[in-house]
Amino acid sequence: MSTELPGGGVSPGSARVPSMTPLEVRHALERPASDLLLLDVRERAELALAHVEGALTIPMSELSSRWGEIPRDRPIAVLCHHGIRSWQVAAALLAQGWTHVANVSGGIERWSLEADPRVARYG
Repeated sequence: MSTELPGGGVSPGSARVPSMTPLEVRHALERPASDLLLLDVRERAELALAHVEGALTIPMSELSSRWGEIPRDRPIAVLCHHGIRSWQVAAALLAQGWTHVANVSGGIERWSLEADPRVARYG
């Protein structure tokens, strides 16, 4: 079973980036047959403050040398602190040919408030 993202596939180069709420992502990740990948693009210092268990962590500053670690055959939800950097990374992934990508709206801040209060909040 594959996880469908809102908006389905988006053509490369499009500025339209689908979004998912943290709660939608959490529910999708909890499904037994889910193949959704949560990609956390926050920097190392931020990752030390708070993280979501099971996420693939590639800081945005390292993406240019680590594109190959991001699978093209799975849907991806991109997470940052508030949702701005993750939107930029999601748009870049779509422009590079990934087809099932979504931004996690509100980032880990919203994740802490709505999806898992055990995840620490920070400035």
